[in-house]
Amino acid sequence: MSPELVSIGALLVMFVVGTVLPINLGILAFCATFAVGTASLGLTEDEIFEGFPVKLFLTIVGVTYLFSVARRNGTIDLLVAAGVRLVRGKVALIPWVLFLVAALLTAFGTFTPAAVAILVPIGMNFAYRYRLNPLVVGMMVISGGHAGAFSPLAVSGALVLGLVDDTSLQVSPVTLFTASFVINLLLSLLTYLLLAKRPAPLTDEAAATDETETTDLAGRPDWRQWLTVACLLGLVVGALGFQLEIGFLALVAGALLALVDMKQQERAVDGISWPTLLLVTGMMTYIAMLEKAGIIESISEHAAGLGAPLLVALVLCFTVAITSAFASSTAILTAIIPIAVPLLLSSHLSPAGLIAALAVSTTIVDTSPFSTNGALVLSNARGVDGRRFYRQVIGYTGGIVALGPVVAWGALVLPWS
Repeated sequence: MSPELVSIGALLVMFVVGTVLPINLGILAFCATFAVGTASLGLTEDEIFEGFPVKLFLTIVGVTYLFSVARRNGTIDLLVAAGVRLVRGKVALIPWVLFLVAALLTAFGTFTPAAVAILVPIGMNFAYRYRLNPLVVGMMVISGGHAGAFSPLAVSGALVLGLVDDTSLQVSPVTLFTASFVINLLLSLLTYLLLAKRPAPLTDEAAATDETETTDLAGRPDWRQWLTVACLLGLVVGALGFQLEIGFLALVAGALLALVDMKQQERAVDGISWPTLLLVTGMMTYIAMLEKAGIIESISEHAAGLGAPLLVALVLCFTVAITSAFASSTAILTAIIPIAVPLLLSSHLSPAGLIAALAVSTTIVDTSPFSTNGALVLSNARGVDGRRFYRQVIGYTGGIVALGPVVAWGALVLPWS
């Protein structure tokens, strides 16, 4: 049996077992990484562990620890109260405010995972306190981040335009940005209309008010809370202004706050989402191993050689969507655009349309719990049944993987070809 079939078969088995049985999918992924990597792909243990996502591990640990500290000293409650005053008590507008803030941050150069890492913990606390659907809040933050992610000033936009500039193709920056913004806006609108009124999968404990973590929201902040706000602002400035690693910054800020308030922070480390870390790092290590062995590139090349240009374009959109749900969307974009260039040069497909469709198909699925953005939503959700919420995120992402490429292809490729 070919290595491609073995690798994909193992992935399918993992999903079935991890869905049916109460076992963390990350454990299965680590086991499969070792078995498939050594027995089928001929990789050494060192080569296998090169794919462990160290930066993502630090980001999730640092961000969830810092916001756990901030939550326990009452700062998050004060920020939530300030946000509610900002929207004049209309808490239903909070997801849209977060969507717009995320879009502005990324449109002006913030890397999408950094914007999501800053906004998701605050959004999840809004959802917890005011019983908003956490799935809606988290997914709209991610969609907002990608709505602005392909402006000429943004990291992803500059990457795609730079790759195209190295060819004889012409792609308008306005077309690329508008396509991503409109599709993500429509996705957020549908998400809000269809899911906002649905109840969240709360735990029994969260059905009642958690008295251990509430604060007198009408009171004035004390010096520890002012220090926490200063640390959060420092996190934003360091990550967005100086491009420093957000995981390290969050750990330093959390440790500082814990040192000045030891009694409150003894259990702050419990706020780190260890099950999510195991899930995400296991799956990403497995996918990184497949990339190193050339399995992902082989699948993409097979997809590109199917025949009719319109059909190939649709298959490419599906390929990048499925792959990006488990791997870095930036890496997928870097790999897929050179593959698409020969197709565009030899056909009547619209270069701007196909490039925009591939960009949207690659990023729109970053709601997956196996991507950085989806993992941040999963790890910061409060008061929800973790397994049920995980299934909701998987179901939501599955719907996007199934329909997103068709929408992108139908709206951006088909009419202009």
